[in-house]
Amino acid sequence: MVEIINGNVAPDVKEEIMLICRSFWDALAERDIQKRFYWCADFVTFIGSGLNEKASNKQEYIAINQKGKEQFPGRFQISFLWTRLSVIDDMAWVENEVEWIMLINDTESKELIRNTVILKKINGRWLIVHVHGSIPDYSLSGTNYMTNEESVKKNRALEAQVYQRTKDLDESLEALKATQAQLIQSEKMASLGELTAGIAHEIQNPLNFVNNFSEVNKELIGEMKAELEQGNINEAKTIADDIEANEEKINHHGKRADDIVKGMLQHSRAGSGQKEPTDINLLADEYLRLAYHGLRAKDKSFNAKFETDFDQSIEKVNVVPQDIGRVILNLINNAFHSLGEKQKEQIAGFEAAVKITTRRIADEVEIRVTDNGTGIPQKVVDKIFQPFFTTKPAGQGTGLGLSLSYDIVRSHGGELTVETKEGEGSEFIIRLPLI
Repeated sequence: MVEIINGNVAPDVKEEIMLICRSFWDALAERDIQKRFYWCADFVTFIGSGLNEKASNKQEYIAINQKGKEQFPGRFQISFLWTRLSVIDDMAWVENEVEWIMLINDTESKELIRNTVILKKINGRWLIVHVHGSIPDYSLSGTNYMTNEESVKKNRALEAQVYQRTKDLDESLEALKATQAQLIQSEKMASLGELTAGIAHEIQNPLNFVNNFSEVNKELIGEMKAELEQGNINEAKTIADDIEANEEKINHHGKRADDIVKGMLQHSRAGSGQKEPTDINLLADEYLRLAYHGLRAKDKSFNAKFETDFDQSIEKVNVVPQDIGRVILNLINNAFHSLGEKQKEQIAGFEAAVKITTRRIADEVEIRVTDNGTGIPQKVVDKIFQPFFTTKPAGQGTGLGLSLSYDIVRSHGGELTVETKEGEGSEFIIRLPLI
């Protein structure tokens, strides 16, 4: 029979908590340590009835159980005499008085133990964070056991400690999430910095066209006025047609500059995370040219051949464009970095090259970024998508680029893989669902 102390425990919560506690004690009776600690948090603490029976974490608690199993390897029986349950928000207290029946030297031994188990709901799952066992005061014997008064004080102090530790862990988790968000935004801004020179190069071309055609139109307007003064209406109309054609070109190149700026803003902002139909070929081509011109602006000695092979049958893909653009940019920048490192080796006949290929394969679109650079050592291939792992020299990479790229692709229901051979180059493959 379970006594509910605060009287407002939902039946399903009661059933879940009591099942965990029952399984916890049944596993002890069965001497199944692995099963017993399945229900415990890593920071679980323990106070037993003996002076030295205490643990400040899961590993210490497991060690105590291992020692107990060595001393008493046989199974024993547990009978619950009474149980009290209290649940407040995401914390639960379960108190039991238990009769333990063990066979020691062929003699049956009975012990009464009073246990308190504290649970906390962590990421949707109830876990044991503290266990306290004591001998009820009417069964005390010898001097190796705490008095009931001492036990109560210790239990209260430990409960306060568990509460404070849980609070500290929650605060640490929130701080960690905030730091992670800052690091992600820093990585985005770092890649934007790499693009800045490329953007300046790209935006200069349409601006030059706008300025040139504006100057031409200014001259044409002067000519048209002169023709009108002389009554040459047909000549004036011809000049007007030229002005109109130039205005269309100014409008076209103005929109081109506007698109480049919008792309830059999309790349830098946190974004709403909204998917929209996106021309993958145009996106890949844009970032390839921006990345190359950006690198060339920083290092005039760098040269590389780059080409594209786009499948024009690919329809627009429903993605978050700034996120997928960021992935493509990261892969291209990594490819150029690898080429730069190989160029330093001054290999005769080496011609640096990057190629982007797109293909529609069944209900997926595949994007391949291929280079003939240094490749990735086989011993670290399994680590390259891990956060903060980088093969670049200190100060040249955060180690977040590929990790974020991997997460972005996975969040789109796709996958990011690599095929590489050290000394010969790498090919990163993005696969995204079309639907």
